Amino acid sequence: MIIRSACFIKSSTSLKQCPASSKPEFGFIGRSNVGKSSLINMLTGWSKLAKTSGHPGKTRTINHFLINESWYLVDLPGYGYAKVSARLREGWIKAVYDYIKKRKNLVSLFVLLDSRIAPQKSDIEFMEFLGVTQVPFARVFTKSDKLSPSALINSINKYNKEMLKNWEILPVTFISSVPKRTGREEILKYIEESINNLSNDL
Repeated sequence: MIIRSACFIKSSTSLKQCPASSKPEFGFIGRSNVGKSSLINMLTGWSKLAKTSGHPGKTRTINHFLINESWYLVDLPGYGYAKVSARLREGWIKAVYDYIKKRKNLVSLFVLLDSRIAPQKSDIEFMEFLGVTQVPFARVFTKSDKLSPSALINSINKYNKEMLKNWEILPVTFISSVPKRTGREEILKYIEESINNLSNDL
């Protein structure tokens, strides 16, 4: 897929504020500081499309970006650590879960996982929630350039071992590195194929 255009459309604090559900959507989500905004910018080729920050919890709204005037890339608030009040954090959680469960044109979620960190309870539980609610998703292991090839394989295997305790089949998995642009073509191809399959089913 060639990205010809990418533009910010709207930030929403609830499902009802989101743009009309007329185009396919692909959501990006993960624990705070997993590198979500950097990955989005790398995928689209627009370095300042999504705001990046060294402070966890920067994304606090559901952000829609229109790509090639044909589909939405959705930047979702991260879960986990953030220096905000419990009440505000609960608001994010409700908005995100409402979006995930009720957004009819959500084609797939990309769940970002920091390849340098051992399997986290919040990640495992979130993916189990997606499985139970039958929300299609793919895993994206970020910051792969920070590890040696063998350490990266070991890290992914730890996640696989943990997930296979409750999963029969593991989800589609990508490995990414923003500096090396690793995973860009594979993820965009997955999105393109998903859109094509959606069109064929109509």
